[in-house]
Amino acid sequence: MTPNAIVGGNLPRSPLPYSPAIRVGPWVFVSGQAATDDEGKIVAGSFAEEFERSIKNLERVLTAAGLTLKDVVQVRSYVGLQADLVEYNELYRKWFRTPFPARTTLIGCLGDILRFEIDVVAFDANAS
Repeated sequence: MTPNAIVGGNLPRSPLPYSPAIRVGPWVFVSGQAATDDEGKIVAGSFAEEFERSIKNLERVLTAAGLTLKDVVQVRSYVGLQADLVEYNELYRKWFRTPFPARTTLIGCLGDILRFEIDVVAFDANAS
């Protein structure tokens, strides 16, 4: 199987050298999505604001791949501050439903720039 980049006009942009997502067969690997605007600039805010902007950017990438959050099978989240962990879990339950994806959460790894980032692996059950 050949890896193919997910491309499209509505994808979040970044000045960094990476693909928003790569499809390999039925698997879609989505790069880290953060609280960025359409030009790739970070939009700082409360933890909830950064979380929701990151999830909306993630949804844009998944949509370009023909998928939704329901197709996500693995989540890696990066939470800037331990103090945000309780809120993170509350917000996570609003966007992801049972059966919850497998999940890893790293805390205190984002420096001073971001409060949240997320990358996922999704499975396309309709892929041939």
